[in-house]
Amino acid sequence: MKLFKKALSIALAMTLVFSLAACGSKNNNGNNTGSTGETTPTTEATTEATPEATDNSGSDTYEIALITDIGTIDDKSFNQGSWEGVEAYAKENNKTYKYYKPTEKSDEAYLTSIDLAVKAGAKLIVCPGYLFEVPVHTAQTKYPEVKFIILDGVPHAGDYTPDIASNSYSIFYAEQEAGFLAGYAIVKEGNTKLGFMGGIAVPAVIRYGYGFVQGAEYAAKELGLAAGSVDVKYTYVGNFDATPDNQAKAASWYNEGTEVIFACGGAVGNSVMKAAEAAGAKVIGVDVDQSTESDTVITSSMKNLKKSVYDALATYYANAFPGGTSVTLDATTEGVELPMDTSKFTKFTADDYAAIYDKIVKKEVTILNDTTAVGSDGAAIADASGLPVESVKVEVVK
Repeated sequence: MKLFKKALSIALAMTLVFSLAACGSKNNNGNNTGSTGETTPTTEATTEATPEATDNSGSDTYEIALITDIGTIDDKSFNQGSWEGVEAYAKENNKTYKYYKPTEKSDEAYLTSIDLAVKAGAKLIVCPGYLFEVPVHTAQTKYPEVKFIILDGVPHAGDYTPDIASNSYSIFYAEQEAGFLAGYAIVKEGNTKLGFMGGIAVPAVIRYGYGFVQGAEYAAKELGLAAGSVDVKYTYVGNFDATPDNQAKAASWYNEGTEVIFACGGAVGNSVMKAAEAAGAKVIGVDVDQSTESDTVITSSMKNLKKSVYDALATYYANAFPGGTSVTLDATTEGVELPMDTSKFTKFTADDYAAIYDKIVKKEVTILNDTTAVGSDGAAIADASGLPVESVKVEVVK
């Protein structure tokens, strides 16, 4: 029994550490591509310089801070979505706030930025992305009076064993539900030649893919489509980068008749969008609303980062900060969604969306995730080929 519990604990720890944002905190272009409109560009946070403030108080102290991951606050991805939550709460409640951009991708640089934020008076620090797991673990002990919110990650000491102090709050998302919504909508829209191009086969990416296939299956069943009517090419490219190889693979899929590719791999999406632009085809974005990235983006499978950060900040000011816990936000908390206002659907309606979302909330739809979909040997199947689907035919592409 002890052996079983130990194995279970290890498995849980590994699942948590690899539950990174499916596309991480990388933006699609690998650089600063836009502006949120109301934020002010800042200098990078270093031990010598402090970022410019982004509030109107004129104060020298800023109680809410965000440390950017490897991207920027206008990266159309994790940093921007999180920053929008900080901004919205701070402006509505007259709180001072600031963001810091580490000088490099390293635990030391992240901790330096956290140090600067604390010196500037931060009471809460938002850390978007799994790269903050070890830095937050260090900081939560170093600064017990400061509260930390970590997204898509859980504090650990480098050994992948979750260790969440009472001043830290860990937030994950139900990617399988977000993927389900995208797969359901795109088949309801009338598409039957689909593609899933994931980055690396880590749990968060796998969950997106599992959900996408199951959503397509559910829609096909509702439409009365025959067995094997929906084709899904399915692959993990092995990286989260924009590369000629990724673009070439996407182009070949489009040339072979694929109508829509769910690009679930950070900057991999940039490669898919370029291929779609050349082919006159469509792309499904991921994590945040990527409709402004390319006219080819028909919708995006989203985590509601803005709301989750806003709500987490609100708990602190209501003296109800859920420190010491980790939560997975799903449809019941509006943690996942499609951006219907910017989606380019012509057949799938807002009423259709509301109806399927309501079913997910009420648990009338069973959606398998990366731990519940297993093969005959009891092991998780990364490529979705073992999912119990009939109308959908999954073609695994190596």
